Amino acid sequence: MEQPKKEEIIGFHKGAISILAMEQQEFVKILQVVQQQIQGHVNALKELGVDLETEGKKIQEKSKEDLNDRLK
Repeated sequence: MEQPKKEEIIGFHKGAISILAMEQQEFVKILQVVQQQIQGHVNALKELGVDLETEGKKIQEKSKEDLNDRLK
C-alpha cells in the first residue's frame, strides 16, 4: 500500500485544524449563552434576598465534611 504524500498529510491536518477552530467558536457561543442564563438566575436570587456567598460557603463546608467522612 502506498503511503500518503506529505502534501496530503499537511492538507489533512490543516483541514482538521480549520474544522476544530470553527467548533471551538461555536462552543464559545454556547458557553456565553449558558453564562447569561446563570447570571439571570443569580440576579433573580439576589432580588429575592438569597445571600449567594453564604449559600456557597455552606455547600463548600458540606463538601469538606463529606470528603472527611469518606476518608475516615
